[in-house]
Amino acid sequence: MDIREFGGDIVRSMAFLSRIPVSTRFFEGRDGSMRRMAGAFPAAGLVIAAPAALLVFVALSFSADPLLVAFLALALQTLVTGALHEDGLADSADGLGGGRGRDHALDIMKDSRIGAYGVIALVLSFGLRASAIAALARQEAPLSVALAWIGAAGLSRAAMVWHWHRLPSARAAGVAASAGAPDGGARTIALVTGIAVFVLLTLGLHSASTVLFSLLAVALLVLVFTRHARSRIGGHTGDTIGATQQIAEIGIFSALALAG
Repeated sequence: MDIREFGGDIVRSMAFLSRIPVSTRFFEGRDGSMRRMAGAFPAAGLVIAAPAALLVFVALSFSADPLLVAFLALALQTLVTGALHEDGLADSADGLGGGRGRDHALDIMKDSRIGAYGVIALVLSFGLRASAIAALARQEAPLSVALAWIGAAGLSRAAMVWHWHRLPSARAAGVAASAGAPDGGARTIALVTGIAVFVLLTLGLHSASTVLFSLLAVALLVLVFTRHARSRIGGHTGDTIGATQQIAEIGIFSALALAG
């Protein structure tokens, strides 16, 4: 693997996954394909999560209320990402939950309006993550919570790549379809990077059984959601890819809090 090229992929991935401004020179001569670049998603996720993780560390170090800190950090992270993944979760919940069939579900997911399933999914996503992060903050030192935040960002984006690679595109056109699915090499790099970073950042501060439980919880949730997407719409969309990140992050924080 060319380290310099991988570094460029990280920067380009940051532009794709967030609102962080990136110079156009990084895209010169590129065709917009994600086949290889998606392997850098977990590494890009570490950078994207850094501002919120720093907020968590500083605020908790000054004994701020854990639940308030959790919501403030989630708000900051949502601003950094432009609510990209939350939008995918809401659209997926509306389509997969309310669609009467494959085509109807895809039509609902394409609609910019949000329905009851989407609202409920967002409320649960923010509520579950915030309460789990607050529970962690009451159990662990500020640095431990901040590192878990960064580790979750990397692992959840590795889950996105796996879901994307695993399923065919449910639509002939669309952002995910036109960008091209990650190839096997990108999937492997993403999984190895995401898992390795999560383990390195959490294993010294949590027991091995807690870390393993978190990995298994994420694997199970993402697998179940991926199988559900296949059965309902026959593949992935940009929305289901974003939803996978949210589902994985919920699983990570919840598992760490429950096993802590």
